Amino acid sequence: MIQDILQLQQRHENFIKKICQTEKVFGLENNVGFATLDSTNYEDENGKPMPVMCFWSDQNGAAACAKDKWKSYYPAEIKLSEFIEEWCVGMYNEGLLTGTDFDENKQGNESDALELLLEITAELEALGKELEFKKFENLADLEEQIREILE
Repeated sequence: MIQDILQLQQRHENFIKKICQTEKVFGLENNVGFATLDSTNYEDENGKPMPVMCFWSDQNGAAACAKDKWKSYYPAEIKLSEFIEEWCVGMYNEGLLTGTDFDENKQGNESDALELLLEITAELEALGKELEFKKFENLADLEEQIREILE
């Protein structure tokens, strides 16, 4: 069990590093929307599993999961700046968790969208990268606003 948790955490950390280097994130999309599943770790205030929207650091990882209940889905590329500004903020507002680099057995790291955003901004800062945003002046502005929300 501990080994599984450590493996999921390692995949999550690799997800952060890779998306910050490539500036690309991948989801699974079909004509209805993007792939989600029920959380195995988090419940809402009514005791129901929270929804998790899944993302991958590369197209092949996403494609490998396009089977079974997700067989009608295909990998869709999302620019990192759009993922940060639109997706993560939107998922937080809608009460969705983020899932990172799930495997073919639909096992992966689940986290709060704003916590994921802070991890991404920390990695981008460590790499000395700055992204262009439509709604934020820069990474520092984004990070400051996220921290205010979380306080």
